[in-house]
Amino acid sequence: MLLVVIFIFDFFFFPCQAMASNAESPDISRETATVPAADIIPEVIAEEAPAPAVYTNNLPENEEIGVKWSGYYKITAYNSEIGQTDSTPCITANGFNVCEHTEEDTIAANFLRFGTKVKMPELFGNRVFVVRDRMNERYGDRIDIWMADKADARAFGVKVAQIEILDTEY
Repeated sequence: MLLVVIFIFDFFFFPCQAMASNAESPDISRETATVPAADIIPEVIAEEAPAPAVYTNNLPENEEIGVKWSGYYKITAYNSEIGQTDSTPCITANGFNVCEHTEEDTIAANFLRFGTKVKMPELFGNRVFVVRDRMNERYGDRIDIWMADKADARAFGVKVAQIEILDTEY
């Protein structure tokens, strides 16, 4: 019974295989029908096979942190003064004390997460800044660099430059 079910299943769902084994071609003689497979297959494969793709490596050769994305933004500078910040001028929005740290590597940006590392190669070369502060919400597309000296911040002014967001999630 099982063989009958298999036979019916095989015949109805795969009829070409069963018909091909029973069919004979009256027009073709055995001499022309038998062509060695070795003569046909290499030519067909050579014509249909695409050339292998060549990929180039665009990654940096050194072990520096890669750039996740970049763009041009307006860049300004600020100081730890109550007029430029809130009532706690040395404490950033994420609780970092810039006055004790004294290194000018803190930036404020509303469009980036805290801890994001940023480079500004046109202005500062390979120097890396970290997002630790926020700005007034009206400055959603601007970066503000913390500087210890007010004269340096005033001299910096307003610039438009490319920033590079570093991919630190390795």
